[in-house]
Amino acid sequence: MAGITRQTTLDGIAIPSMPPVRTSDGHILEWDRDRIVRQILKETRLVEIFYGFDGADEETAQEIAREVEDRIRKLNLRTLSGPLIREIMNIILIERGRIQWRNVCTRVGTPVFDAHQIDVGRGFEAKDNANLQENAETSHKKKADKISKEQYLLQLPPHLADRHLCGDIHIHDLEYFGTRPFCQDWDLRYFFYYGLMPDGNGTKASVAGPANRAEVAVLHAVKALGSVQTNFAGGQGYYNFLTFLAPYFTGMEYSEIKQLMQMFVYEMTQMMVARGGQLVFSSVQLSPGVPKLWKDKPCVYKGKVWNGTGAPLQTYGSFEREVRLLFKALMEVMLEGDYWGKPFNFPKPEISIEPDFMREDEEFNADNPDLPTYEELYLMTFELASKFGTPYYDNQLPEYRGAGEGISCYQCCAYQFAATADSDSQFEDKLLFKDGKHFSMGSWQVVSLNCPRAAYLARGDDELLFEYLRELMDISVEIFKVKREWMNQIIKNHRMPFATQQPRDPVTGEKGSVAVGLEGLVYTIGVVGVNEMVQFHTGKQMHESRDAWKLAVRAMTEMEIYSKKLSQMHGMTIALARTPAETTAQRFAVSDLIHEEFREYAEKVVKGDLDAVKKKLHKTRDLPVYYTNGTHLPPSADVTIFERAKHEHVFFPIVDGGNIFHIFLGEAAPDPQGLMDFGLRLSRETQIGYFTFSKDITVCLGCSMVSGGLKDRCPSCGSEDVDHISRITGYLQAVSGWNSAKRQELKDRKRYNQLA
Repeated sequence: MAGITRQTTLDGIAIPSMPPVRTSDGHILEWDRDRIVRQILKETRLVEIFYGFDGADEETAQEIAREVEDRIRKLNLRTLSGPLIREIMNIILIERGRIQWRNVCTRVGTPVFDAHQIDVGRGFEAKDNANLQENAETSHKKKADKISKEQYLLQLPPHLADRHLCGDIHIHDLEYFGTRPFCQDWDLRYFFYYGLMPDGNGTKASVAGPANRAEVAVLHAVKALGSVQTNFAGGQGYYNFLTFLAPYFTGMEYSEIKQLMQMFVYEMTQMMVARGGQLVFSSVQLSPGVPKLWKDKPCVYKGKVWNGTGAPLQTYGSFEREVRLLFKALMEVMLEGDYWGKPFNFPKPEISIEPDFMREDEEFNADNPDLPTYEELYLMTFELASKFGTPYYDNQLPEYRGAGEGISCYQCCAYQFAATADSDSQFEDKLLFKDGKHFSMGSWQVVSLNCPRAAYLARGDDELLFEYLRELMDISVEIFKVKREWMNQIIKNHRMPFATQQPRDPVTGEKGSVAVGLEGLVYTIGVVGVNEMVQFHTGKQMHESRDAWKLAVRAMTEMEIYSKKLSQMHGMTIALARTPAETTAQRFAVSDLIHEEFREYAEKVVKGDLDAVKKKLHKTRDLPVYYTNGTHLPPSADVTIFERAKHEHVFFPIVDGGNIFHIFLGEAAPDPQGLMDFGLRLSRETQIGYFTFSKDITVCLGCSMVSGGLKDRCPSCGSEDVDHISRITGYLQAVSGWNSAKRQELKDRKRYNQLA
C-alpha cells in the first residue's frame, strides 16, 4: 500500500493526496469522491422504502462527499478502507440530523443497502455460486459470507490481504478460510466399519451402528456426504464407490438394485442442506468391475473386516456381479433423468477408464452371459454423455495417473488426488484396512494466480515473467501457513468434529481411527488466464502460435518445478492445478480493467463483451468479461477438437493437482458408439486425465418439457419462461444462476457436432 503523498494546488498550497481505498467488495482502488456521491444517492433511497421519507438529492450528496474528503485529509491517514470512509460519512450524517439516512447507510457486518439487495436476490453476490438456490437460507449465508470475508482479510497480514484485494491472487472460499479445509474424497469403508455419527461426537445427533442392510448402507453413504458439508468448504465424494458398496448387494435381484440406486441419486439431488441451502456438491468414482488392486483385498462392511480373522475371508473380487449390476443400474437411473426428464447434476459420475477394463474378462463373461460386459457398461456412459452430458471421464491409462497401480481419483470440479506405495508408507495397510487405516485425500486450501498480470509486469521478458509467477507462488505459501495455523486452533477447539471424529471400534470397543488424515491434505495453487498471459507476452494466443504455446508449457513446467521445491522447503505438499474459477476468471479480468496501470494491457487480451464492460464498469462488478480458465485454449478458438486436444493434453502431467478437457457438443445427440470410440481414443493416445462432454439443454418452467440446445422459448408450449442447463466449470447447473462472465463464455463456446 502506497503511503500518503502531497500535491500542490494552482495557488501553491501543499495538501495531502488521498491514499488508495481497500473496498468491501474485494479491490484496491484510487480515491474517487464521486463514489461516495453515488453511494449516498443509491443507499438513501432505502428510506423511501423503510420510512417513507425522501433520500438525498445530488447537491446534498456532493456536499456531504466533499466534507468526508476534507475530514480524511485533516486526519492525514496513510490507509483507507471502505468501512472507515463509511464511519466518517455516518458521523457527518448524524451531525446533520439525518438519522434515517445514517440508519440505512450504516453497517451491520455489511451495509444495510447491500444486505437488502441480498434479501431480494440482487447485488453482486447473487451470481457468486451457480449451485446456490436463491431462498431465505441463501440470504443468511451470503450475509455471513460478507462478514467472514472482511474479517479474514482484516486478520491476515496486510501484505497478504492486499495481494488478494488488488487482484494479484485469489483466495478461494475466503468466507471459510478460518474455519474449514477445502475438499475431500472419502473412503466408504470407514462408515461401513464404524457406522455413522453425523455430528462427529455423538451428543447432538443420533449415532448409528454399522449398516447391515443395503438400504441402510446407501442412506449412510448419503448422510455422510451431507454431514461433512458442515466441516468442509468444497466438494465431497467417494472413490471406488461401487466396489466398496457391492458386498451389501449380494445375490440381490436387479430390480431391487436399481430401486436403491434410484434412491441414492434422488437423495443426493434433493438434499438442499449444504452451505446455505444448496445441493450437496458430490461425486462418485465408478468402475465397471472390481479393479485388480482390490480383487484380493478383504471386504469391509457390517462392522467387520472379512479377512479370515475377525470374520470369514471374503474379498472384493467375489462381487464382480454386484459391481456390474450396480453400474448398470446407476447409468439407467441417470439416463431416465428426473420426473421432468432433466439430467441429475449430482452426484457427479466419475467414470474410471482403467487398464483393467480395456480387455474383457472372457472367462467371467462366458460363465455369466446374463451380465453386461465392460464394453456394454462403458457404452451406457457414452449414451448418457450423448443425451445429457452428465458423465466425467477419469482416464487412468496414462502412466502418470498410475495406470491402475495406485489410488487415483478426481474430485470437486477438477482436482486430482492420488496415493501410491511409493508416496504413502502405509499404503498396504490402508488397502487391508489394518487397524482402521484407510485412504484420506483432499485439499486444505486453493489460491489462484492472476497469470495475465504477471505478463503485464514482465513486459516481454521471459525470466521476469517466471520470476513474477514464482513470487505469487511464494505469497500463496505464506497464505497456506496462515491457513494451517488458524486451522490448528479450529482443530484444538474441536470445531471440525466430523472430520476429526474417532468412533468406537465395533470389535474392540476402543477409540477408532480418525476420519480424515489432515496431515495428508495438499495445498493447491491454481492458475487462471495462461492463454491471455502468453497472448500479451508474445502477441499470439496458444492456438495461434507454437511459440506462444511453448511459452505456456515452459511457464507451467517452471511453476511445477518450483512447487516441488516449495513443498520440500516448507514441509507441505503443494499441487499445481487448473482451478474452476467460476468467479475468479471474472474477478481477475475486472480487477485489471479497473486498475489504471493494467487497463490498457487487459483490454488487449480479455475475453467477452468489452464494449458492454466499458459502459457498466463503474456501476457493477458483475460484467461479461473474463480470462480463460486454467491452461485451456479460449472457448471460442476456431480449432478442431483434435487440435484443441493436441494443445491442451500436454499440460495434464504438469498440472498434477487437477485439470479438465472440455468437449462442448452441439444440439444434436451424437451416436454413443462413435462418442465412445472418440473417448477411448482420447484416453489411449493423449495425456488427458479428465474430460467431459457438455450438452446445452432448455427446460420449460411452464410445461416442464426438456429439449436440446439453448432456446428462447419452449418448442412445445411456446412459453418464454424457460431456463437453460449447461456445464459452468466442472458441474451441470441452471444458467440463471451464472454470473455475467460465465454467461458470456457460454455464448462464446465453440461447439463440436462432429468428433470423427
